[in-house]
Amino acid sequence: MIAITNGKVVTVTKGTFENGTVLVEDGKIKAAGAGIQIPEGAKVIDAKGGYITPGLIDCHTHICNFSEPRTMPGQRDDGNEGSDPITPQVRALDAVNPEDWAVRPVREAGFTTVYTQPGSGNIIGGTGIAIKLWGHTAEEMMIPGTEEMKFALGENPKRFHGLEQHRMPWTRMGTAALLRETLYKAKNYSDKLKAAETDPSKAPEPDFKLDALVRVIRGEQRVRIHCHRADDIITAIRIAKEFGLDFTLEHATEGYKVRDVIAENHLYCIVGPLLLPPSKQEIWNLKLENPGMLTDAGVKVCLTADTGSETKWLPMQAGLLLRRGMTEENIMKGLTIYPAEVLNLDHRIGSLEEGKDADVAVFDGNPLYNTTLCRMTMIDGEVVYSTLDE
Repeated sequence: MIAITNGKVVTVTKGTFENGTVLVEDGKIKAAGAGIQIPEGAKVIDAKGGYITPGLIDCHTHICNFSEPRTMPGQRDDGNEGSDPITPQVRALDAVNPEDWAVRPVREAGFTTVYTQPGSGNIIGGTGIAIKLWGHTAEEMMIPGTEEMKFALGENPKRFHGLEQHRMPWTRMGTAALLRETLYKAKNYSDKLKAAETDPSKAPEPDFKLDALVRVIRGEQRVRIHCHRADDIITAIRIAKEFGLDFTLEHATEGYKVRDVIAENHLYCIVGPLLLPPSKQEIWNLKLENPGMLTDAGVKVCLTADTGSETKWLPMQAGLLLRRGMTEENIMKGLTIYPAEVLNLDHRIGSLEEGKDADVAVFDGNPLYNTTLCRMTMIDGEVVYSTLDE
């Protein structure tokens, strides 16, 4: 038994307790709150008046895929299989590098789970996977059943394939057309598979690409759609609704312009990076007020740093939103329970509740202030980082 005590316990879903305790047993949370009696013989971890929170989650990263340091030859290329604009068959899991330099600083910033996925160079980029930031192999890190499919609209597929490789898509029209064509083929393939369940003669010829999209087209696997500009957001919604997809909006940089449509469709927005320079046209209208405006419209907003080790700065960057329309409660939800919901893991992570994984972070102040340091990170009940005794 482990007792993390003498801290402000932020459960996220069950309230905040000024002088609380979190009990951990066998890798799970046994209790979290105030007035909890510490069992005799328990190992006591003194939070020293700091904040005790769920392990933080970034549900849109490329950690362990776009491995760092990025100056190493070939490493940066692992996130985009650029041989084809349609690659649903590739898996981020097969490129997970547990030795990625980004793992340690992100873990030491209080993050316990991230979702790593292919980049946005392809219209359909393949599946990502949620990983715990601890382990020697991809199998030790991965959380089975968290695979979600990556789509991308906007400038990246156009540039990566049209401009650099002189093939479709050259335009947003071409991007949408290729996406529709692939989903149309996937639906036909899926329909034939269903028919073959009662009549084997109707089985289609095996197709490795289309097979990877069967659960997507049946609405059984979530799609993460990269879209910055407002018109790309609307295109994502249009096509996803045509084919009955379960989907989220990734980045949604101009989401504030169409926040009413996003709210009407009850969509999650995974917003970030928050501090991008105007490096391409589709992010020229980035504004820090965007997450607050989306939240006010009733949209659940997750926050992301997007790439690799930059995730370690995400809580501090998120703190900038406190003066720009977001409450502390919604920011914390955007770093914990909402990402857990996007990954369909809210029954396991994202809050301090009895029975959930013992993924816990201890900070020496408010996690959203730039003067605060993470002092301890626990994953599945194991302390993987601590400076509390220093």
